[in-house]
Formats: sequence, structure tokens, C-alpha cells
Amino acid sequence: MTSNVAVVLFDGFEVLDVFGPVELFSRLPDSFTLSYVAAQPGPVRSAQGIEVIVTESFDTASNPDIVMVPGGMGTRQLVDDRAFLDRLVNWSAGAELITSVCTGSAVLAAAGLLDGYRATSNKKAFTWASEHGEDVTWIPQARWVEDRDRWTSSGVAAGMDMTAALITHLYGAEAAATVAREIELDIHTDPDWDPFAAHHGLV
Repeated sequence: MTSNVAVVLFDGFEVLDVFGPVELFSRLPDSFTLSYVAAQPGPVRSAQGIEVIVTESFDTASNPDIVMVPGGMGTRQLVDDRAFLDRLVNWSAGAELITSVCTGSAVLAAAGLLDGYRATSNKKAFTWASEHGEDVTWIPQARWVEDRDRWTSSGVAAGMDMTAALITHLYGAEAAATVAREIELDIHTDPDWDPFAAHHGLV
């Protein structure tokens, strides 16, 4: 069975938040298909100035199996964009898993999609991110947090570790290990490994 991974893009997204996990997913084409979705079709500009042409919007995209929301400076505006958040909630309602990288968890929390869940976020921006959501148990020290059908990771590169863990969860440790070997990536497999929480004074 192939899972449709839909990546939500917006102006100011962080490149590695998106294309780090995408590189891992794309190595298993029989298991994952990838799509990119934005509020409106057209060019979306990353925080680094790279533009991605998105052809699908929340209104036209097929229902995703796995949703991934990246972080980036653009999340600072999205957490207050009620129209965007409501559309995200409606579009992702049937997804089996909703995930985020970095401050993407702040967007999920602001949308109400993390209420009743444990979650983490970028440690440098953790104080800001954890201000969002009504009933979120924010975990300050975690590389990623898995709570039922919600997966959230720490900052930027942590999204690749979370993605490897997600592949392990769905298809086994050997599948994740094979992908990591192919791209010469040393994966952290312990979700509690997080030296950056102490660095930023969170523990």
C-alpha cells in the first residue's frame, strides 16, 4: 500500500524542514507518493529564497494519508491566519497521521490539531511555539514526539530523524536503515536525545 504524503508549503518555509524528510520518503517510491499543497497554487518562496511551484491547493488536493507541516519564519504569520488554519483542519481531517517539523507544530497547535496531544518544537523557538494551542502538553526535551496519530519534531534537521522513525513505524527498521545508508545519514534513533533543550535553557 502506498501512502500519500502531502507537504504543506507557505511563504517563508524552511527548506531543510521540507526536503530533508522528502529525500527520505522519496527513496521508498513503492511506499510513499509525495505532493505539495499550499493555500493557493503558484510559486511559494522559502525563507532561503528558493521558489517552489505548487500546483495543488487545499481546495483541489486529494485527501492525504500523511500531512507534514514544516516550520520556518512564515509560521509567525500563519498562527494568526484563521482562514488558513481552518482550511488546514478541514483538508487534513481524514489523514491517518499529521506531522510537523520545527515550528510547524505551532501552526498545528494554533489550528487546534494538537489539543489533547503531547508535542515538541524547535528549541530555539520553543517558548514562542508552546504559547499556542489550548490543551497541548509541550515536551521541552525531545528530538521528536510520537503521540498516537500526531508526530512532531524538534528543529530543522530533527525532521529527518522523525521521518526515519516514522518509516520504521510503518515499514520496519531495515527500511529506514536502508534509506539512511543510501543518503549517508547518521540517524538518531532515540527520541529523547536532545542536547539542544539544555543549550537553550529549557531543562
